Amino acid sequence: MMRRNLVTSLRRRGTGSMEGYDRLPPDVRAWLAGAALPWSARSALRIWRRAMADRPCPHHARACLCAAEARMLARDAPTVWGVNHPSVAGRP
Repeated sequence: MMRRNLVTSLRRRGTGSMEGYDRLPPDVRAWLAGAALPWSARSALRIWRRAMADRPCPHHARACLCAAEARMLARDAPTVWGVNHPSVAGRP
């Protein structure tokens, strides 16, 4: 059985229900399946909707989800892996 890596200094939020996940657009569910962080369906859908309102393109919306995750990882990396982690490079 594979265990998930949930080590993080980021604030934990409720996981929500599977119903919320089931109602997500297929593209969002597919992105969540490969996400590095345990995103809630609500958070991912909020980013997706904002991106689609800005530019109705699924590729753009997925890029926005990836960018949001990269920001979260960069914010968490110094605490979890130390200031020398590659994702911390260039941050003040």
